[in-house]
Amino acid sequence: MIGAHSRHAWSGMTLVTFGACSVGVAPAGPNVEVETIGDTTIVRTLSGSVWGAEARLVPEVSIGELEGPDEYLFGRIGSLAVDEDRNVYVFDTQAFEVRVFDAAGAYIETLGREGEGPGEFARPEAIAMLPDGRLLVRDPGNMRVQVLDRVSGETEEWEYNSGNTYRSGAPLYTDVRGRTFLLTSDQYGDDLLIVLGPHGEHLDTLPEPSTEYESIAVTAERTTERGRSSVSAPVPFTPRFLWAVHPSGHFLTGLSSRYRVDLVREDGVLRIERAYAPIHVSDEERAYRRETTERMIRFTVPGWTWDGPRIPERKPVFGELLVGRNGRIWVSLTTEGQRVENENHDPENPFSEPVTWRESTRYDVFESDGTYLGVVVPPGGFSPGPDPVFDGDHVWAVARDELGVERVIRYRIEVGHGDGAH
Repeated sequence: MIGAHSRHAWSGMTLVTFGACSVGVAPAGPNVEVETIGDTTIVRTLSGSVWGAEARLVPEVSIGELEGPDEYLFGRIGSLAVDEDRNVYVFDTQAFEVRVFDAAGAYIETLGREGEGPGEFARPEAIAMLPDGRLLVRDPGNMRVQVLDRVSGETEEWEYNSGNTYRSGAPLYTDVRGRTFLLTSDQYGDDLLIVLGPHGEHLDTLPEPSTEYESIAVTAERTTERGRSSVSAPVPFTPRFLWAVHPSGHFLTGLSSRYRVDLVREDGVLRIERAYAPIHVSDEERAYRRETTERMIRFTVPGWTWDGPRIPERKPVFGELLVGRNGRIWVSLTTEGQRVENENHDPENPFSEPVTWRESTRYDVFESDGTYLGVVVPPGGFSPGPDPVFDGDHVWAVARDELGVERVIRYRIEVGHGDGAH
């Protein structure tokens, strides 16, 4: 339903309002157009940014070693959390434990262990912090969220019902009101979002955010003694519907095919748009993605050949939506693919590829009111997974060196030289 419709724009120091006789002053920065349609406010960045140049991430603190005390040796880091004192919580999926380090990177203690009792994990997947400092560990293996209070030393177990204990891999979300959002699925395989209160009480069960857009896939069928079955895979570079939970407790959503991100607010919807040219996919990269998809399906259906739609010539605009602790919105942009030789290629392994294609990581950063700050370019070794922790002008993320050794790095955002608008 479309109600009142207004539009205005500002560029540099001049604010121009269309449909009204007023002229004001706005801070220098991006060239922005604001449009109101009913309860939706559209903030559209046409060019420029607040920072005015690309920002980089400068390492400040490193946690982890190649050799040394066990508490500094990580097997595989699965999730990160940071509290108000900047203590860092590192969940190691191989050790089934969470190690705590202070703001300077010094080891404090280890929380949890493998098991089924209080404070123990069967198949932990993700961690998150509540506003009061309690640590949450989602553990579908025990069908619960394990709650660890470092101040009191007490533990709690928040049980939840799920028809499929092995569904997820998604982050564990919390909001400023102490609510917890965890993604699971029912017995029919439909995705659900369970909302728990500050004490683990069940508040609501919501369907996973969705859109009318249907993903595009290729499908192969086979017939066995047990009957007919099928296997499918998404067509590379086709759009995906993405979502995250904002610290306000509202959904942040977007379809990756266009630069449009919606944040639900108490007074309506904030829609963030930005002028952006999609990245072209080279013929070589497109062929690689097709061959990879074919190889995966042929592992189940030998002899299958591609009969699906053509792989797009342009990539989706973004690949992930992330939110900082302070409410800033981080949009992970798709970038130009780079051909990389696989030095560890194993010809006997059907899933080992002689050549891979990688994209560099770039983030667009917006304030929660839609103001475009600019682009952040992480350094080499930075890993976008597991999800980094963003808080103001700092970022905590996993970094991997040339030997594959994982460390947790605290970075500082520093605006450098160059134009961040693309």
